[in-house]
Amino acid sequence: MLGSTLLGALRTLRSPTLVGTALRASCGASPVWRTPPVRRLQLCSALCAGHNKWSKVKNIKGPKDEARGKIFMKYGMLIRIAVKEGGSNPDLNINLANLLEQCRSKNMPKASIDAAIKSAEKAKPASQHMFEARGPGGCLLLIEVLTDNNSRTHQDIKRLLNKNGGMLSDGARHNFNRRGVVVVPAQNVSAERALEMAIEAGAEDVLETEDEEEKLQLKFICAMSDLNKVRGSLEGLGLQITSAGLEFVPRNHSSLDQEQMEAASTLIEALTDCPDVVRVWDNIQADS
Repeated sequence: MLGSTLLGALRTLRSPTLVGTALRASCGASPVWRTPPVRRLQLCSALCAGHNKWSKVKNIKGPKDEARGKIFMKYGMLIRIAVKEGGSNPDLNINLANLLEQCRSKNMPKASIDAAIKSAEKAKPASQHMFEARGPGGCLLLIEVLTDNNSRTHQDIKRLLNKNGGMLSDGARHNFNRRGVVVVPAQNVSAERALEMAIEAGAEDVLETEDEEEKLQLKFICAMSDLNKVRGSLEGLGLQITSAGLEFVPRNHSSLDQEQMEAASTLIEALTDCPDVVRVWDNIQADS
């Protein structure tokens, strides 16, 4: 009896029709064929296990892949800007060289990097703009865009700001300075040692921040003309360079409470998802 039961189970599992019938039976539908309780439990467990696995893939891997794709897309836009400003040879274009290093640190495939450079050389004319805005809690935003349709992009940015508690605001640019920024991992580096390194390297300041994976990092701020010198000095001090490039650094910060911080994060995320937006700079400081 036991052998025939197992044989029947194996035959059942080979039949999609009977599997479906068994599943309907387990869910309370009127079955044409019934399985013994234990076998039905095993069948449903196998099916549910597969469903749970797919849920994990969809809910964890899916968003990560999507975020990774968005990051690569933004780096492609940055490459396009760098090539437009200084040519496609990284040996002659320091900004492009630093950018390519950042792409590699993010594990962007070489084929994607090469494709971005080639497409930048052949791309139809596009203009680069900087929108100035004010967000929740009075925070200031600089929205860097690359577009082939100024009117469309202007309307898109304005709509996203209005929908998420922001507005265009002339003058925000004056609260930011263009500076060289060298980023290194913050692990095993105390605040006192970071300050000492900043002085030794000739940096103006050093900040502790988090990257998109919430890992602590140090940002050494310097004059644009000193970027390569500061980078070389930090490497000489034994630090591993994550990235080096030009950024907009705020002069003064806006301190936001939790509610304002959440609203500002929603706005910045919506702006970042806009296809024409390259980067969003802000002067936000969490309220301690």
